[in-house]
Amino acid sequence: MGFDDALAPAPPEGEGFETGWTVRTGDVDPGNRLRFDGIARYLQDIGSDNLDATALGVTDPFWIVRRTVIDVHRPVEFPDRVQLRRWCSSMSTRWSNMRVQITSDKGASIETEGFWINISATTGMPTRISDEALELLARTTEQHRLRWKPWLTEPAPSESHTDIHFPLRATDIDSFNHVNNAAYWHAVEELLVDQRPLVTAPHRAVIEYLSPVLGGEHVAIRHRYDNGALTLWFVVDGAVRSVAKVAPRA
Repeated sequence: MGFDDALAPAPPEGEGFETGWTVRTGDVDPGNRLRFDGIARYLQDIGSDNLDATALGVTDPFWIVRRTVIDVHRPVEFPDRVQLRRWCSSMSTRWSNMRVQITSDKGASIETEGFWINISATTGMPTRISDEALELLARTTEQHRLRWKPWLTEPAPSESHTDIHFPLRATDIDSFNHVNNAAYWHAVEELLVDQRPLVTAPHRAVIEYLSPVLGGEHVAIRHRYDNGALTLWFVVDGAVRSVAKVAPRA
C-alpha cells in the first residue's frame, strides 16, 4: 500500500470492537470541527478500551503506533455523538494494522488505520504477539504477512528561516518519556489554519513516526505546501523524527 491507496473494507457485522461517546468542546476547532489531535486521542482511547475488553490487556498490554492514516469523508462536528468500530485489517507476528471507523447520526464519516507494534514490557523492543492475540486478530483478516513500508519518503527541506520552533509541554509527554502521538497533530493543526480548503473537502492525513521525540528535546518543524498538499517534517538536531502529510482526497 501507499499514500493514495484505499483502506481495507470493514469485516462482517458483529466482528471487531465497538464503542461510542459524546464529542467534547476541547477536541474541536473554532468552527466546531473535530481536530486531528482529537481523532488521534479517540484512536488511542478505543485501542485501550479494546485491550481492556479482552485478555490482551494482560497478555499484550503495550503497543506503539508507527503510522496513522485518517481519511475524512465528512467531518465530525460538535455537538455530536460518535460511534467507533475497531478491527484488524492485516497482521504479522509482531505488528498489525488496526482500522477504526468513526461515524455519527449526523452523517460524519472518518476511516482510519494505524500500524501498531507490540512492545515487550521488559526490553521496550518489538516482540511476538501472544497466541491468544494472534487468534483474535485473525478473525477479521486473512492478510498475515504484513510488512512495514514507509509512505512518506520525500526528503525534508533544508534548514531555513521558515522553520518553526515546536515547544514541548509537560502534558505532551507519555509514560515512555516520548511525545504522545496525538501531540504531533497540534503542529499539523497550527499550519492548517492558513490552508482551510484542505479540511473543508474530503482529505487524507498521514503521519509516520520514525523515531521517538523525547521530553526536553528541541523540535523544529519544516514544511512545504505544494500541489494542494501540506507536508511537515519534525526535526531534532538535524534528523527527521516524524513526517506528516495532509492532501485532498476524491
